[in-house]
Amino acid sequence: MYARSTTILAHPENIDRGITQVRDIVMPAVLDAPGCIGMSMLVDRDSGRCIATTAWESADAMRDSEPMIRPLRDRAADMLGGSAQVDEWEIGVLHRDHRSAPGACVRVSWLRLGPAAMDRGLDMYRHTVMPMMERMDGFCSASLLMDRAEGITVSSVTFDSVDAMMAGRDEGERMRANVSAELGAEVLEVAEFELALAHLRVPELV
Repeated sequence: MYARSTTILAHPENIDRGITQVRDIVMPAVLDAPGCIGMSMLVDRDSGRCIATTAWESADAMRDSEPMIRPLRDRAADMLGGSAQVDEWEIGVLHRDHRSAPGACVRVSWLRLGPAAMDRGLDMYRHTVMPMMERMDGFCSASLLMDRAEGITVSSVTFDSVDAMMAGRDEGERMRANVSAELGAEVLEVAEFELALAHLRVPELV
């Protein structure tokens, strides 16, 4: 399975209008596209950073969708008041303990492992990191996206509430430090978001 993420640095005052545009116009069209198996949108209201991610059954389905997706993406970017950065990923892991509810929040961690360490990193995420995350209070779900050519992974961990996410910050930092030490990885960024939209039909992948 594969994913395409679109990152927009929006004007904060446009975020609610942008969420409405994505929810009412973009998401129904995208979910009807052949091979689409879900869409989510993350929002940081302080910085204006918004990340919309679509999930696809195959790389071919993701590529074939681009002509239809592009004008919708451009219109959403105009609504939010920013330009769009597009990235494509392999979905390495997706595990859902339970479905998210209003108030859910997401911590996203970008790590550079290098292409040679990607399989080791995937194995460590599945067998070491995931069991630790499942024991955290308020854990809802987690996913790992991979760009094998660039050697970059993106871990997204969803919590039931902002309080649960904040309570797990220290444990999350320890896990990232362990992964970095074991794999020689570089932590590029860690950011926290509101889960503004989530409509996922992605099957369990662990």
